[in-house]
Amino acid sequence: MKKLQGAHHRKPITPDLLMTPSDQGDVDLDVDFAADRGNWTGKLDFLLSCIGYCVGLGNVWRFPYRAYTNGGGAFLVPYFLMLAICGIPLFFLELSLGQFSSLGPLAVWKISPLFKGAGAAMLLIVGLVAIYYNMIIAYVLFYLFASLTSNLPWEHCGNWWNTDLCLEHRGSKDGNGALPLNLTSTVSPSEEYWSRYVLHIQGSRGIGSPGEIRWNLCLCLLLAWVIVFLCILKGVKSSGKVVYFTATFPYLILLMLLVRGVTLPGAWKGIQFYLTPQFHHLLSSKVWIEAALQIFYSLGVGFGGLLTFASYNTFHQNIYRDTFIVTLGNAITSILAGFAIFSVLGYMSQELGVPVDQVAKAGPGLAFVVYPQAMTMLPLSPFWSFLFFFMLLTLGLDSQFAFLETIVTAVTDEFPYYLRPKKAVFSGLICVAMYLMGLVLTTDGGMYWLVLLDDYSASFGLMVVVITTCLAVTRVYGIQRFCRDIHMMLGFKPGLYFRACWLFLSPATLLALLVYSIVKYQPSEYGSYRFPAWAELLGILMGLLSCLMIPAGMLVAVLREEGSLWERLQQASRPTMDWGPSLEENRTGMYVATLVGSQSPKPLMVHMRKYGGITSFENTAIEVDREIAEEEESMM
Repeated sequence: MKKLQGAHHRKPITPDLLMTPSDQGDVDLDVDFAADRGNWTGKLDFLLSCIGYCVGLGNVWRFPYRAYTNGGGAFLVPYFLMLAICGIPLFFLELSLGQFSSLGPLAVWKISPLFKGAGAAMLLIVGLVAIYYNMIIAYVLFYLFASLTSNLPWEHCGNWWNTDLCLEHRGSKDGNGALPLNLTSTVSPSEEYWSRYVLHIQGSRGIGSPGEIRWNLCLCLLLAWVIVFLCILKGVKSSGKVVYFTATFPYLILLMLLVRGVTLPGAWKGIQFYLTPQFHHLLSSKVWIEAALQIFYSLGVGFGGLLTFASYNTFHQNIYRDTFIVTLGNAITSILAGFAIFSVLGYMSQELGVPVDQVAKAGPGLAFVVYPQAMTMLPLSPFWSFLFFFMLLTLGLDSQFAFLETIVTAVTDEFPYYLRPKKAVFSGLICVAMYLMGLVLTTDGGMYWLVLLDDYSASFGLMVVVITTCLAVTRVYGIQRFCRDIHMMLGFKPGLYFRACWLFLSPATLLALLVYSIVKYQPSEYGSYRFPAWAELLGILMGLLSCLMIPAGMLVAVLREEGSLWERLQQASRPTMDWGPSLEENRTGMYVATLVGSQSPKPLMVHMRKYGGITSFENTAIEVDREIAEEEESMM
């Protein structure tokens, strides 16, 4: 305090409150967390990181399949409507929370400590997803290395892993074209390569007996974690540079695959199958739910990645513009990926002489069975196979960067004095721990565990977290106060569209999704394998655990307060004294002098009016001050 007083009594040329902490000479402000935690170093770092995070594997292997099974081109109607109702508003809300506070998913709940359990639930969900998501990247690395040959190993039968059912699915030609194959009684070489060689699933009797560790997969998983660690070693300063390649290069490969696909014979057959509108599907509630689910999971809302990335922005970064760039870019990428995938599937169906729906699959079945099989039918098949899996690698790594950065940022923001100086070491420990927990996924029965994690880790629990976040910000913290914060940050208030979505449309849509997922619950399965009851129960508990963290966090917050139960609830739901922008230079109006070490209790605008030099953002702060004063007068 003596240092602060000494600095205050000197006569600076610029008013103290208008100076950045780095300009204040000997002033010892230990709370300048924003400077310590780092920021993006380039103008496009944040935008490309968000694009890389949102545009992932789901754009390639889930959207095209969902589109053709839910009305083809007609699916785009509910898809873009759900993007407008749910996707864009929730995306903007999460970015606004992160940028305004410069805090991670845990510390951001200074906005209302009663709901800090939602931040803990986010960390649990993103931790479970990161464990199995990196296993998918390990599979991609396995296929990437397998493509570095003159002949792809899944091209022919006759290998030690093949069975008598193996048949090379190449339609034989007669005078009228391809003779149709009976695909139901045979197995393609690519399918047996995936299940019997890569997974070696015949070595496991089920999820309860996973079998031995597959050391080739174990090494691929280790390599995947090493790559992730090296890219997040220096936080956003290193990952922000990596995304210049990993977020843009997939578009180049996707364009090459698209051009190659549409020039193949039969390509139009697949594209027509993909986009032919079937408007009668729009009368089914399932189509609207599928569209909302695709938007919800594709944009990555609720995982904390968007909030974390935005927390490293400068205070006046135009996230309003970035929201529309990323969300619309994500949708367009999904549609283009559908053209690239279904043009090749159309060619494949013509070569085999079967309908497109018999070769179309979603998820790992598309990435590791169907598309690799299609690659064997092309000239220079190893080249196209390598490109395809390299695209999947770069798509997956961006999302994995976000998952790990979310966990590291959240914990270091909670314990800044201990962990920020050792952030690289802490990141390494997280990677090692998650690698060890993921070793069960490298066993013969590892795919069963991966399916269980995929089905339950981010299912209904994630929806509950997002609904809670939306209601806490708009109802408890207050929609007017939140819009005022955005006004202070961006220079304008969100319009009626955003406020209506935050207050009513988005929570109602997510609640409908939650109810639908519970009512239409189906047990997990992998092929013909049905999971035992104890595995189902374990998965349900996995989802419930993230939900239970919210009331547990409420209980802890209430117990920390004093007074009656109602008084404790009121106190726990209010923002903490230090809630607001991280840097004092950005704290105006009600946020002035709420940081430890603040130099004056006077509103910052008094100093600005006295000394002049008011910028557009400072003028916005004057308007915010005036609004606050008017509200206080009306309340009195």
